Amino acid sequence: MEWGIRKKLIITLMAVILLPFGIAITITYYQTTKSISDRFVSTNHELITKGEEELTTYLDDVAQMSTVLYRYTPFMSVMRVGISANLSGNQEEVRRMLAYTFNSRPEVEQMHLYIDKGKDSFTNYHSRISGRRKYENILSNPFYARLSRSDHFSVIEAPHEIYSYNNLSVIPSSEKNEVLSFHTIIRDVPLETILGFVSIDINLSKISDIAARLYTEGVEDLYIMDERGNVIYSSDNGVIGTENKEEWYQEIKKEPSSHVSLEWKDKQFSGVIVYQKFSNSFKDWYIVKRIPYDVLYQGARQTVFTNIIIVMITLVIVLFATMFISFRLTAPIKVLIANMKKVEKGVFEADFESLGNDEIGMLGRHFKLMIAKINELIEREYKLEIENKSSQLRVLQSQINPHFLYNAFQSIGTLALKLKAVPVYSLLNSLSNIMRYSMNMKDDIVPFLAEVNHVKSYLNLQKQRFDEMFEFELEIETGIEEILVPKMILQPIVENCFKHGFDQQLEKAMITITAKGEHDHYLYISIKDNGMGVSEEALVQLRRELSDRDDDYQKKAGIGLKNIYDRLKIYYSNQVEMDVSSGKEGGFTVTIIIPRDIQNEVIHP
Repeated sequence: MEWGIRKKLIITLMAVILLPFGIAITITYYQTTKSISDRFVSTNHELITKGEEELTTYLDDVAQMSTVLYRYTPFMSVMRVGISANLSGNQEEVRRMLAYTFNSRPEVEQMHLYIDKGKDSFTNYHSRISGRRKYENILSNPFYARLSRSDHFSVIEAPHEIYSYNNLSVIPSSEKNEVLSFHTIIRDVPLETILGFVSIDINLSKISDIAARLYTEGVEDLYIMDERGNVIYSSDNGVIGTENKEEWYQEIKKEPSSHVSLEWKDKQFSGVIVYQKFSNSFKDWYIVKRIPYDVLYQGARQTVFTNIIIVMITLVIVLFATMFISFRLTAPIKVLIANMKKVEKGVFEADFESLGNDEIGMLGRHFKLMIAKINELIEREYKLEIENKSSQLRVLQSQINPHFLYNAFQSIGTLALKLKAVPVYSLLNSLSNIMRYSMNMKDDIVPFLAEVNHVKSYLNLQKQRFDEMFEFELEIETGIEEILVPKMILQPIVENCFKHGFDQQLEKAMITITAKGEHDHYLYISIKDNGMGVSEEALVQLRRELSDRDDDYQKKAGIGLKNIYDRLKIYYSNQVEMDVSSGKEGGFTVTIIIPRDIQNEVIHP
C-alpha cells in the first residue's frame, strides 16, 4: 500500500507534536523547583542570545545600506565631481539613489546626503526628496566631526527625536517620533579622501518587534544599551535614549565574561538578571533581561500542572488541526497535478484562479505564467512563419531567374559605360540593388543602413523619372546604422507617397526621411511628403484601421501601412508606435517608434 503525502503528513505531525510533550511531561514531573529555576535562567539566556544575534544581523544590515552607494558607479562619479558638474543629470542620479535606498527598508524615516564637492546636501523624508541646499558648516554635527577624525566607517546615534538635517525636511510636530540614526562617511576608496556623509534615520519598530519576542510585557523588563550606556531600547519607554546609570548595570559590566546571570535585590527590583554582551560589530553593547523572583518561582510551581492541561487540550486540537492542515496542503497539489495532465495532452490552459499565497500558490502562479508564455511564443512563431512565408510567396511570384537578370543588368551596365552613358549605368545599378534586396530570402532582420540604402536606390529611380519635379532628403543620425530592424519597412511607405500623395499638377514633389535614436532606447523614423494629404475624416478612418485587430488586410494585394504595423508588433511584442498625420495645407507624415533592441527570439539565423 502506497502512503500519500496526506497520510504521511498526518502521522508525522501527530508524532512531532505528541512525542515532545510526552517527554517534557515525564521529565518535568521529576524536577525540583531549583532545577526548573536554573533551566528557566538558561532558557532565557539562550533566548536573549538569539535576540542578540538577530539584532546584530539587523543593525549590520542597516549599517551596510550605505555600502550600496559604492557599488553604483554613476553615483560615486557624482560624489567625486559634485552636483554642479552636470546639474540636471547629477541631481537625477542623487534622487534616484536616495529613493532606492529609502525604499529598501520600511523602517527608514529620513535620509540625509552631504556631498563635500560643492558642499551640497539633500534629504529624503517619507519619500519626499528635498531640493539642493548648501551645508557649509558640516562638522558642526558632532557625529560627522567624529567620523572625520577617526577610521570608523559609521557611528550610531542613540534614539532621539527626529530632526531636520540642514532644515531641508519639513517634519510636522505630530510626526516627530523617536529614531535611531546611522551616520556613515563616504570616502574615495582606496584613497582616504572624504567625499561626503550619509545619515539614515530608522524608527524603532523593527527593534521593538525583535525585542517583543524576548520578554513578556508587564511581567519582565528588557534593556538594550550601546557602548556608552545609552538605552537603545527598553520595556520602559521613558528611559529610551537616556544613559543607564543604574547600579545593577554598573555591576553587570564588572562581571566576568563567562557569567550570564546575576541575582539582584534592591528597593526597585528583586530577582534574576540575565544578560548577554554583544560581539563583533557592536562590541560592548549589552542586552539585559530582568526576571522578578515571584514570576520565576510561580512558573516553576505551575509548570507540571500547566503542561498536563496543555497536553490534554493539544491532543484534541492536534487531531482536528492535523486533518485540516493535511487537506489544505494536499488539495492544491491535486489541482496542480490535474492541470499538468491537461498540458501533457496538449491543452495549454489552467482551470484554477489561485492556489493560495504560500509556496504552492506561488508554484501555481508560475505554472499559469509558463502556460501563458508558451501560448504567446506559439502564437508569435506562427504569425512570424505565416508572414515570412507570405513575403516569400509574393517575391517568388515576381521572381524570374534572378541570376539571369543580374547578368543582364551587368551586361547592359557595361555597355552603358562603353557608350559613356553614366546616368544609365547608375539607374541600372539602383534597380539591381533593389531587386537583390527584395529577392534575398535569407535575411529577414537587417541593419538599418541596408534598409536606408534600399529606399535610397528606389528614390534615385523615381528621381530619374520625375527629374526636377521631385526631390528627396535623407536625415539619418550617426550611430544608428547598425541597429537591426525588420526588412522592407521603409520602401512600401515611400511607394505609397507616389501612389496616393502626389497630384499630377504638383509643381515639385518632396519626400523627407528622418531617423534618429530617441533617448538611446528607441529608434524614431519619420517619412514625410508634401503631397495632397488626406481629409480629417480619412485620417481618422486610417488610424482606426491601423488599430483594428482584424486580419482581413492580409487578403489584400501589396504591403500597406497596416501590414508593416502588424509585422512590427510581432517583432517587438507590441512595443511599437505608428502614427499618421496630415497638415491643413497638404502633406502626409508616417511616424514609427520602435525599440533599438529587437527581441532575440524573433531573430532567426
